[in-house]
Amino acid sequence: MRSEPPAPPPRRLAVIDLARAAALAAMAGYHALWDLGFLQLTPENYALAPAGRVAAHLIAGSFLVLVGIGLVLMNGRSLQVRPTLRRFARIALAAAAITAATWVAFPGSYIFFGVLHCIALSSLLGLPFLRLPVWLVALCAALVLAAPHLVHAPVLDAPGLQFLGLGRVVPNTNDYVPLFPWFGLVLAGIALGRLGLPRLARARLGAWEPRGAPARWAARAGRHSLALYLVHQPALLGLLWGVAALTGPHPRAGVATFRADYAGNCLRTGGEARACRIAARCTLDALRGAGLWRSDGGFNAQERLRAQALSQGCYEAAEGTRAAPPETEAPGQ
Repeated sequence: MRSEPPAPPPRRLAVIDLARAAALAAMAGYHALWDLGFLQLTPENYALAPAGRVAAHLIAGSFLVLVGIGLVLMNGRSLQVRPTLRRFARIALAAAAITAATWVAFPGSYIFFGVLHCIALSSLLGLPFLRLPVWLVALCAALVLAAPHLVHAPVLDAPGLQFLGLGRVVPNTNDYVPLFPWFGLVLAGIALGRLGLPRLARARLGAWEPRGAPARWAARAGRHSLALYLVHQPALLGLLWGVAALTGPHPRAGVATFRADYAGNCLRTGGEARACRIAARCTLDALRGAGLWRSDGGFNAQERLRAQALSQGCYEAAEGTRAAPPETEAPGQ
């Protein structure tokens, strides 16, 4: 007969609350970095750099693993139907509020299936796995994590199916946490919780209680992570918006992106690489000198014509320098 690991005790583990608080702090830091770039308070939006994207995935992944562990804590002895449904309703309503808010603020990239949407749906889909053999849960977790690398169907790019994450096109949205592969991390959290929580509860770490004020505040934040998740980004964005209104954009905001985009477009239209790089620097300086520099490229029709003329002049001048020898000083100077 198959033996299951002993069910974890129903008492709350403060160390799990502390882990949630740490994940929340990391997410707040990432969002602050994104806000700085979005408001052009930094030269570039470093949250969108490769390292920033890796950090975002690690942070979201930590939340989803903790969701799986939380399902085990809540339903370790028996399925708690009402508390589970109440929790699902709170998260689903919060996810709907984020969709509505971002539809208004960012209509071109609103969040239709972000981390809260994934958590809400995963909280229901994960319930049957609380009673399956742990090895089968771990196998399903691996399959879900691998699914996007195995399945790419154009039909799954339909708007109503994009939440699955199995299409060929990544939608334009500010937060995209599709069911595949991310539900796999919830399943991994369930497997980890079922194996590890009974041992954690008997260990010294499981008996840890916050003593000092910082630890107590952190544990309290972990217990109310949903509320803090909902308020931290509007608060950060509002605060930094005020800073941006006082300081204006960073002097080099958008410069690197402009040069890279200009050079890339120049190369795609048949330009020579060196001339494209020179023309990109020249055009930026010319736009600034003419008072036309916009880091977001927001020109009206007349300004666009002037900007195009400056760009054309810069490229023609750059082409004329391709064959010229480097400047040297005359003897005796």
